Amino acid sequence: MLSNLSIKNYAIIKNLDISLSSGFCVLTGETGAGKSIIMGALTLILGQRADTSVIKDQNKKCIIEGKFSVEHNETLKLLFEENDLDYELPVILRREITPSGKSRAFVNDTPVQLNIIREIGLYLIDIHSQHSNLELGNRKFQLNVIDWYCSNTNLLDKYSRLFSKWKQLEKQYDELNEKKLQTNADIDYYEFQYKQLSEANLTSLEQSELESEQELLSHSEEIKAGLIQVNQLLDGEEFDALTRLKDATFVLQKLTSFLPAASELHKRLESQFIELRDVAQECEQLAEKTEFDPSRLEFINDRLNTIYELQQKHRVSSIDELIMLRDEFEKKINEANSYDEDLEILKKAIEKQKGEVLSVAQNLHDKRALQVGPIASGITDYLKQLGMPNAVFNIEIKKKSLPGVDGADEVFFMFTANKGGKVEEINKVASGGELSRLMLAIKTVVAKSKALPAIIFDEIDSGISGEIASKMGVILEQMSKYMQVINITHLPQIASRANSHYLVFKNENETDTETSIRLLKNEERVLEIAKMLSSDKPHEAAIENARALMAK
Repeated sequence: MLSNLSIKNYAIIKNLDISLSSGFCVLTGETGAGKSIIMGALTLILGQRADTSVIKDQNKKCIIEGKFSVEHNETLKLLFEENDLDYELPVILRREITPSGKSRAFVNDTPVQLNIIREIGLYLIDIHSQHSNLELGNRKFQLNVIDWYCSNTNLLDKYSRLFSKWKQLEKQYDELNEKKLQTNADIDYYEFQYKQLSEANLTSLEQSELESEQELLSHSEEIKAGLIQVNQLLDGEEFDALTRLKDATFVLQKLTSFLPAASELHKRLESQFIELRDVAQECEQLAEKTEFDPSRLEFINDRLNTIYELQQKHRVSSIDELIMLRDEFEKKINEANSYDEDLEILKKAIEKQKGEVLSVAQNLHDKRALQVGPIASGITDYLKQLGMPNAVFNIEIKKKSLPGVDGADEVFFMFTANKGGKVEEINKVASGGELSRLMLAIKTVVAKSKALPAIIFDEIDSGISGEIASKMGVILEQMSKYMQVINITHLPQIASRANSHYLVFKNENETDTETSIRLLKNEERVLEIAKMLSSDKPHEAAIENARALMAK
């Protein structure tokens, strides 16, 4: 149950703090007193979005806090654990809105995201607003009514996971098939480019090696002549540098016996002689190996031209980049060849997943179909209690050709209020007053199955009066035996049935208007109900009538 509600700095509420009792509670007050404002504040702690326009004093933050006294609930506990929250009773929900527009949500003083406080609120309280009657014509709401009655939450969660995975697999299939079609359109291009690059037989260091060899072959005659010239200068017949060096070495050797410094000079010169002799020999050998090979040069030029053309064509600057391109084309060709296999695997996975979805959808259908009769019968019984003895309420359930997010069922609430009348969809035939009674009957039937700690009705009695209002009060009172029922009403017949009666009123002064609320004592209740029966200054007959209503 909602045991306490605190509202600070919200709309025309400065500071409101009210403790609510269990059972059947009513809130009454003049039009404009602030009943709907209290409801609006309550929806904020249940996850509704807000802006700074709700703040009364723009220099202070707005704070709404609700305390829910509930019994231990495993589903609620699991929800707390999934969101890393301490499961402590009572559950306290709080919203804070700053003048700058920043909004914060708390569960038991722990900051949470707005979607989390909204999800937790679904397990604590059901709010029926003045416009909720319009939901009756909504097929989604109609299906929810059956699922609430059948307690299908766990089965729906399982179905939702399977359905989501099925749709993900279908999306993957469509994306892969699109890639296949695109690749097939380009496959001829990929194969041509790959063939050209593959037939080139490119190797990583080939270009630099060929360019070096090209340089040698292009200057082979110049190189050979130079090497021969060096050899002749060092060891030739006309100018024999080595012979002269050898003679100089011999002279220095003779001097070593009487000139010590000549020994070091001899060693140095002898070392130079050996080095120059090796140079002369290597030049001779290189000259012999160096030959002009026009056919080899032509091959190298052709090969390099092929490489340069490929680089220019593909706008790259190295042979390694060409090799990478070749491998990429090969990869795309291989992928194209594997698409059919991958698509077949996905197709089988989709069929398997669809089978699981259909199986759970059938389970949902069976549970729903089994209960539509009892639901319709229960609603019809309550409609008769609410002054509609000839009402006929049926539920039609049809299977769709393809399952959707909620299963494979489509539900139709069929209704007529008149004897012999044509049974049609609710939104086509039900009047405003009939919608109110239908909604109360539906809420009453599913309330136990939904197993919420509290339910709030914001003027569900709209369009109702007289004896029907009295019967509606009886039903609300009966509902309050297994859950807290809070009802905002203008009808004395309903207010008189409550266990607790709260009056919402405005305090006005020269500069400000402020909404307040207080619990009425017995004689105050009599007077308030008498005012609802007559006027602000009720006569004695109205007071006696109020006492009689309360005595019932």
